[in-house]
Amino acid sequence: MISSILTQDVITTATFADAVKSDAFGAVVTFAGDVRNNDRGKEVTSLLYEIHPSAQEVLEEIVREVASKHEIGNVSVAHRYGPIAIGESAFIVAVSCAHRGPAFAACTELVDEVKSRLPIWKYQLFADGTDEWVNCA
Repeated sequence: MISSILTQDVITTATFADAVKSDAFGAVVTFAGDVRNNDRGKEVTSLLYEIHPSAQEVLEEIVREVASKHEIGNVSVAHRYGPIAIGESAFIVAVSCAHRGPAFAACTELVDEVKSRLPIWKYQLFADGTDEWVNCA
């Protein structure tokens, strides 16, 4: 199973880990990118992600490419957009494999590729009244 989704809904690591689990695969590795209340010494009060119309297609392409290079059993990747509350997950990767080495390698590469290639922008508001757009995932 290979899946990827962009969503405005709340996502949890447990849900995605459960989705990739299988009796055939002994290793499940997950990554959660959670919204924190600070960035570079400034207090973050709110965060919003905006996506390009091609973002779902790009995410699917990234997941297929990385999955084809590793001994992946199942993989599921999700990235949220819209407003996301402090403490909630914005980005989740879950990978299952027969062994831990390929699971960790695939998870790491997925995180790096999504952060590098997904057309998504983060808008942060800070407690001091300033704001910023960041081209990241």
